[in-house]
Amino acid sequence: MNLYDLLRGLHILAVIAWMAGILYLPRLFAYHADVEPGSEMDRTFQVMELKLYRIIMGPAMVVSFLLGLALIWVDATARLGGWDFLLTPWMLAKLAGVVFLLGWHHFLGAARKRFAAGTNTRSSRFWRATNELPFLAAIVMVLAVTLEFGG
Repeated sequence: MNLYDLLRGLHILAVIAWMAGILYLPRLFAYHADVEPGSEMDRTFQVMELKLYRIIMGPAMVVSFLLGLALIWVDATARLGGWDFLLTPWMLAKLAGVVFLLGWHHFLGAARKRFAAGTNTRSSRFWRATNELPFLAAIVMVLAVTLEFGG
């Protein structure tokens, strides 16, 4: 077993955990949006959302990001022989996806705070409509990395 394969495997596992949370939290919001603020269900959803965001999504995001940086370092210094690969179309697509997912993660965190404060203004329809955006980004990212198009 080499370092690159270990890093890649751990990165994939961390991304799976992060994506699970990113895909599940908006679904919780879709149900939560239809609940009366201050009710018992409201408090239950708040606990579920907080734990998902802080215990699963946050650590998984950090680990995914750090392992991704480690993979970039190994690629640049040992595997691909330089930093030029960062400008290839496949890597730019991957990095654009990472930026989107980081932004979406923080968008969800702000939404969670609005639910907790009882100030949510977004409908369950909004959360259902946007729920699959991270998965669409993941499709592009996975295909970019596995096909290395334009590189």
